[in-house]
Amino acid sequence: MRHLILMAFAVAPVETFADSAEIEAVSVSKSGGAYSFSVTVRHPDSGWDHYADGWEVLAPDGTKLGFRELLHPHEAEQPFTRTLGNITIPDGVTQVLIRARCSVDGWNDGSFPVDLPR
Repeated sequence: MRHLILMAFAVAPVETFADSAEIEAVSVSKSGGAYSFSVTVRHPDSGWDHYADGWEVLAPDGTKLGFRELLHPHEAEQPFTRTLGNITIPDGVTQVLIRARCSVDGWNDGSFPVDLPR
């Protein structure tokens, strides 16, 4: 089985809240018909009262394709990378958006576009 890996990095700043969770990098691989996303998040986690608590994969039309819940603060691990696999992408979708959430500020208004491997 052949695996393709694509790395994407932000090239322009995105307007966000001061303490919002930020996507720094995304790698995506495809195996068969499913995709796996490894997402690097940065957030000034201060403990259980304020931490990055998830990220999601969205189709360009806003349809949620996957969600990775983050179950604890990462105060000593910044930035940190977590993976979510077995994501099915609808036919014809060639790019997805990744956005992060924190327990206080909610979803980051900015999203991180990622081109999918073919």
